[in-house]
Amino acid sequence: MARITSVEIKRFDYPLLGEFKFFKSGARPSILVRLTDENGVQGWGQSVPVETWTYETIESVESTLRQYLAPAILGADPSDLADIHARMERAIRPSFSVGQPLCKAGIDLACYDLWGKQTGKTAGELLGDSLGRAPKKEITLSWTVQAPTIAGAEELLQQGKSIGYSSFNIKVGYPQTPAYDLELVRTVMAFAPDGFHWCDANTNYDLETALTMAPKLADLGLKGLESPLPPNRFRAYQELKRLGAIPILMDEGIVSPVEVDEFIALKMFDGIAMKVARCGGLWHASRIARLLRENDLLLYASGLTDPELSMAATAHFFGWAGLEFPAAVNGPQYLTGRGTLDPSFRARGDVMRVPAGPGLGITIAEEMETSMTMAGQLREALPA
Repeated sequence: MARITSVEIKRFDYPLLGEFKFFKSGARPSILVRLTDENGVQGWGQSVPVETWTYETIESVESTLRQYLAPAILGADPSDLADIHARMERAIRPSFSVGQPLCKAGIDLACYDLWGKQTGKTAGELLGDSLGRAPKKEITLSWTVQAPTIAGAEELLQQGKSIGYSSFNIKVGYPQTPAYDLELVRTVMAFAPDGFHWCDANTNYDLETALTMAPKLADLGLKGLESPLPPNRFRAYQELKRLGAIPILMDEGIVSPVEVDEFIALKMFDGIAMKVARCGGLWHASRIARLLRENDLLLYASGLTDPELSMAATAHFFGWAGLEFPAAVNGPQYLTGRGTLDPSFRARGDVMRVPAGPGLGITIAEEMETSMTMAGQLREALPA
């Protein structure tokens, strides 16, 4: 396979629609990554840091790509993802898990895009054998309900319904009170009793609160409680899972297959709300999904308000996995243009099509291509 000869990067921001508590400005920042191989074929990726979700910032991603990761992957074969990730791990070492996974996801996605264009295959096809389910050509989305007042929640519910959504994912936990969380869930359930709904505490409950809330949330009809506790509270997760009141999903602590394998052995969860961007890209994500399938655990879909390239990778991944539940992928909800400059990839109602073209299958807009800057380039010819 033709090898990587240059790496270019660029910051690219997407205007936000409405308010989402994790963003402190009116834009969703990202870093675009463009790889070029020795034949001039190009692959695109995207890193999507949010400092209020993770420790990675837009500045740290850009400097790490430019100074460490770009030089590390020059001359590599984009189809050898094990080698690509090993090179990145040597450049930026892991601590408990993968170091700077959102940053590394930009390289991973660009490799799948380049590899796909080299071979004429989609990123989903490159992931290999499916998980025992038929791959899907489209995925159903759920609408995020995050509101400090019930009136605000009702307005969000109406917005989602008017677009075509029938399932909702609900943000609970600080600064909301448990009493408010229960009222919020009752409001959603009454509004859409036939939908598929779960809630996400973003690690903001303590164990006592989670143990109290879990059976109450289950009684209201929710299908899962995501990230109720900080991910390093192993014994607390074990206790909450043993309670058995509602499926317990992990998110923030899920980065690589290594800790997932350990968490499964420790019986800490019933499933994972997967984010392709958080776990360093498609290579890790596909290995984690196989672990879930082998252990008969739940795979839910989530995201980081992903824009188009990261969102396309998400669509390929969950299409490949044969996702069974509506996906909490809210780029189409919070970003202008439904999260993409490529009209052919725009979500229609609550349905997102899996791109059919090679690689990630996204058409790159002119404004994305301009002003890319070189982060690494081979100066000598590769050996034959």
